[in-house]
Amino acid sequence: MRRRTVSGGGLEEVLDSLAAAAPAPTEAPAPAPAPPPAARRPDEFDFELPRGYVDDEGRTHRTGTMRLATARDELRPQIDLRVKENPAYLSVVLLSQVITRLGTITDVHAGVVERMYATDVAFLQDFYRRINSEGHTHAAVTCPLCQGSFEVDLSGERLGES
Repeated sequence: MRRRTVSGGGLEEVLDSLAAAAPAPTEAPAPAPAPPPAARRPDEFDFELPRGYVDDEGRTHRTGTMRLATARDELRPQIDLRVKENPAYLSVVLLSQVITRLGTITDVHAGVVERMYATDVAFLQDFYRRINSEGHTHAAVTCPLCQGSFEVDLSGERLGES
């Protein structure tokens, strides 16, 4: 394949010549079937945010998946210039590396985490600590009224659901 050098003024002519050389479309091919939903890996944990991330189109994303962190995930933020300038930014970079899905968003980057509500970031920080240090999302709690002890799942399931 040959490369062409195009100046700013000649771009339209090149595009027109390429369009003229292309064969006329006969019939649009049928769209490929959607791939089946990927099975959750054993090192991933589902969560539900307390408030939810609101994207640029105004859609709220509350459910997501976080994977276990690797040593590289923990080391990489240490060399990030944003973290060196502001150590509090470490959790933003770290969370952006381990969140694999947030609603329909699969490219979760630092900009997404930056725009989350503070309550959701605090939830994710605790969720990260829980799955990476304890290996599960369960917590022992005590009822303040009856003093009864029981275990709850912090992964975001609604009360009363099993």
